[in-house]
Amino acid sequence: MAAIEQWPTPKNFNALRGFLGLTGYYRRFIQDYGKIARPLTQLLKKGGFGWTDESTRAMDKLKRAMTYAPVLILPGFNVPFCIECDASGKGIGVVLS
Repeated sequence: MAAIEQWPTPKNFNALRGFLGLTGYYRRFIQDYGKIARPLTQLLKKGGFGWTDESTRAMDKLKRAMTYAPVLILPGFNVPFCIECDASGKGIGVVLS
């Protein structure tokens, strides 16, 4: 988590791609990831890299979402939890609650 919290403000396309690549790996765990990251992904368009206050707010919000999402914590093995499974002809899905 410290790596995300201390990530510096990107100064170019490659640095921004690095941050979005890291956070994008966990996108399915973050509600409204696309909406939060939109100001940052707009900067990746050709000729569009110009860091703004909106970009800073989006990056800070994405950092918070990544570090405080309850999905990313380990389960408390000292309390009971439930495992829900669902299977189809193509795969198996599991949710730990």
